Amino acid sequence: VQLVESGGGLVQPGGSLRLSCVASGFTFSRYTMRWYRQAPGKERELVASAMSAGRSTLYADSVKGRFTISRDNAKNTVYLQMNSLKPEDTAVYFCNRASATGDYWGQGTLVTVSS
Repeated sequence: VQLVESGGGLVQPGGSLRLSCVASGFTFSRYTMRWYRQAPGKERELVASAMSAGRSTLYADSVKGRFTISRDNAKNTVYLQMNSLKPEDTAVYFCNRASATGDYWGQGTLVTVSS
């Protein structure tokens, strides 16, 4: 299993970024995919989930209405569209696939929201 994130960077408050996570090594369409983030000095927190079946999604209250998770099963890719970014969104963002024997994580991509 391999998860590779991209799309992070420096953005001004109110700006937008789109993160991508390309997955390999498993049947992508069968699994719920998640985005987590970890800010400096804080615990890792769940940001959004995209279920394997249908179009069901879940969001943390802190990002509802601003972030959108989506997936393209044909490209084995999950996305996180982030709009109206705030300084408190600054964090390393990780792609995740849960497993009964231990979760799989990408290397993370840094998002910095600052003027």
